[in-house]
This record gives sequence, structure tokens and C-alpha cells, in this order.
Amino acid sequence: MGLNASLSIANSGLHSIESQLAVASENVSNSGTPGYVQETAVVNSAVTGGVGAGVRNGNTALSVSPFLQKALYTQNAEVSGLTVESNSLASLSAVQGTTTSSSDSSGTDSTANTLTDLLQNVSSALTSLTATPDQSASQASVVSYAQSLTDNIHTLASVYQTQRQSAEDSIGTAVSGVNTDLTSIGQISQKIMAVKAGGGDTASLENQRYEAMNDLSSKLGVQYTEKSNGDMVVRTQDGTIIPTRPDQINQNDSTQKLPSSTWPLITSSENISSSMYYKAGDAQSIPGIMLGDKDITSHLTGGTLGANITLRDETYPKMQAQLDSFSYTLINRFSSAGLPLFTNGTSSPLSGDTQKTTPNGIVGLSSAISVNATYAAKPSLLTTDASGNTGVTSTITSALQNAFGTSTDDTTGAMSSPTSKLGPDGGISISYSGSQGLSELATSLTTDQASVIANASSNLTSATSMKTTLSTKVANVSSVDVNSQMADVVTLQNAYTANAKVVSAVQSMFSALLGAIN
Repeated sequence: MGLNASLSIANSGLHSIESQLAVASENVSNSGTPGYVQETAVVNSAVTGGVGAGVRNGNTALSVSPFLQKALYTQNAEVSGLTVESNSLASLSAVQGTTTSSSDSSGTDSTANTLTDLLQNVSSALTSLTATPDQSASQASVVSYAQSLTDNIHTLASVYQTQRQSAEDSIGTAVSGVNTDLTSIGQISQKIMAVKAGGGDTASLENQRYEAMNDLSSKLGVQYTEKSNGDMVVRTQDGTIIPTRPDQINQNDSTQKLPSSTWPLITSSENISSSMYYKAGDAQSIPGIMLGDKDITSHLTGGTLGANITLRDETYPKMQAQLDSFSYTLINRFSSAGLPLFTNGTSSPLSGDTQKTTPNGIVGLSSAISVNATYAAKPSLLTTDASGNTGVTSTITSALQNAFGTSTDDTTGAMSSPTSKLGPDGGISISYSGSQGLSELATSLTTDQASVIANASSNLTSATSMKTTLSTKVANVSSVDVNSQMADVVTLQNAYTANAKVVSAVQSMFSALLGAIN
């Protein structure tokens, strides 16, 4: 082998080692970056005329399993969405009270500060009043417990409203973040396509795109397809394409400066009230999330965005409808029993219209329900009849028998609690029966909502466990082992030293040869 060949081989080795060291350095520096995939330097043998001529660098490879990567993105969306849901519902759990299953032979569940508990306090106070109808303390106790009940109803309604507004505000923030991630992916894809067309190394750019995809998957449930030219097509979980660049929807890329937080999805933030709802194509509804002139709100599921859409449009509106229905039934049954202890907070008569706003209907009634001002100002009227006689218990007894009654006459027909065509758009239904006593209705409401809270927490635990398992599998394939990389660096340094010695030796030989010639 000639000196030139030896020098060429050694130089190729030095260049290859420099490239491998650069890859190792990038791996180590990005080892803690979410979504980063380990890069592997590709080194091929160089052969000229059937004779080894050193080595040459190939395009850097990524240690990635597309199947595992996509599964992890799906789980990212699941965990992020359930985290949002669980955190939001925790605010409700804090004011809803507790229900504990009985551990004794009575078979009766115990409650604390729930609607059922507070309603039973009213019942107990009324029972006590029948025994001491002339005692001002007994009269005031009824009003006080009734006030505690309405205060609790107001608190629940306020939490629904506050959390629903928070979800609405978060939707705007999430849309902005989704846009930024999408258009970052589009911008990176442009660079990948250009480099790939020229035969260049795209590993570093692809890693940047994986990082953007990882971030996007926490905000929205997505899937992706990588095209042969290096481009990436992003879809929602139901397969709806969401563009990352204008050219993907046949528009000129110059129409948008990438990355963008305002394109391709567009929405506006609203101040939500109990009378507001979302329904695609309904001009009266909360504005949807638009892609061009198409409302794609229903296609955006998973992640923080999908979770907040569900909380705003389904979870809290249903809870509000349940409480509005209970509030209507509470007022209605007491009034029908001859003791109008509760009112809709106005001088207007109670309306049972399930889609209109109070006082013309029951929408928002839980925020307006109040203790009758007449009894609040003068509790003695609870045991005073129309003729002015005091100590009268007939209306109290009627309320205990009928308002709290569980017979068919007390719970069906006009006395039944509304369970369908609820909410301002009439699209909400309640799963439990409206033909129950007040205490049973209160328990059903609390139990139903408590199960939503518990399921969110339980599902989050399961989803997090699944994500941990997937993350471990992905890490086995794609993550950076810093210790291994540092060991490789030492090996590469030794190889570099060996090649450098060859170069030095060849240079010495050349110098000696030139000296001999001269």
C-alpha cells in the first residue's frame, strides 16, 4: 500500500470519527429533551477498484420505532386530557361533600355536607318545628337550614360556571399552542424536503420535528404519516387532516409566516353563561374552532384541547342541568305542598320550561334559587295560617308528607323532576329517574357527579401507568444512554489518536523521502 493510500485512509478515518463525535455530542446534550430520538452515525467502507480505501459517512440514522412512537403520542394525549379533566373536577369535589358506604348492618350510606345531608337537615328542622311550633328558635332553624341548602346549591352552580369558563379560556390558549406546533412541523418539513432532495443528512431536522410532534400530542390527539419526500401529514384521531403549511391545502405558502400561533385553527374566547351552549352550525351557539370555513370542533379530541372542549360543552352543562332540574323540583314540590319555602329569586311564577333561562324557565335556576323572603324576614309565618292563627302545623306536616314524599302522587306527573330536553339547546338528558323523592334525587345527583370525578381520577391513574410502560419501551429503542455515549466517545478518541499517529507517521515518511530526494 502506498503512502498516499495510507494517508487517504487515515484522513477518512479522522473525518468519520469527527462526525461520530459530533453525533455523540448532540445525543448527550439532548438526552433530557422530551421527544428527542437517539441519532446513530452511519459509517460505510469505501472501496476503490476492489481495494479498501478507508471509510465514508452515510446519513445519520434515527433509533426510532414508528409504531411505538405513534402509540406514545396517543397516550400523551390521553394522559394530558385526563389530567386537565381530573384537575378541573377536583374543584367540584372539594365543595360537593362526601358519601361513605355503610360498613354496618344498617345498609345506609352516611353523608357529610352533600345536598342530601343539607336537605335532611331541613326535613329534621321541620319535624322539630311540628313539636314546638311557637318557639322562635325552631322557626329560625328551618330558615337557617333552608338557607344553608340554597347556599350549597349556589356554590355548586358557581363552581360549574367557574370551571366551564376556565375551560373556555384554556381552549383559546390550547388552540394557539396547537397552531404553533403544527406550523413548526410544517416549517421543519420544508427544510427536510429541501435537504433530502439534495441527498443531505436530515436526522437533526427530523429530531426537531419529533420534538414538535411530542409537544403537539400533549395538546391534541393526533396521528401522522411521513411521506417519501420527507413531508409529514398530521391528522386528528378521527382522521381529519389539519394542515401544517398552506400548500397542504392548495394555498400559497407566502400567505402565512411560519411558525404561526393564529393559523390554521381559528377561534374566539367568550364569557360563558349558563344560557350559552355549543352546537355546530347554530348561529346562537358559542363560536366553534374553524379550519378555514369549516367548523372542526367535534374532530378535535384528546389532549388538553379536547379535554377542555368536553368540559365546556358536555361535562359542566350536564351537571348544571342536573342541579337546575333539582332546584326546580325542590321549589315545585314545596310550593305544591302549600309551603313555598323556596322561590326562583324573583316575583315571577315558577316556570318549568326546560330550555329557557330563569325566571322564564329552569336554565340557570340553581344560581337564582333562594329562601322565600317572607319567611326569611319573619320565620313565625311558617306556623301562621291565613287567618293569623299561630302555632299551626298543618302546612309543615303537608311539606314533610308531600314535598319529601316518595309515593307516586308525590313524585310523578307534574311533581316529576325534569330529565330530558334540558339545557338551552334541549340536548341534555339525565340518566337517573326523575320520579324519586327529594332526598333520593339529591343522592342520585351527587352520586352521578361523584362517579364522573372518580372515573376521571381512576382513568388518569390507568392511563399514566400505560404511558409509563410505553415510555419505557420507547426509551429502550430511542432514548439516549449517556453512559454508553460517553464510553463511545472514549473509544472514538482512542481511534482518533491512532489515525492521527498514522497521519503523522506518513507525513514523517514523506518528509524523509523529500529530504532524500533533495
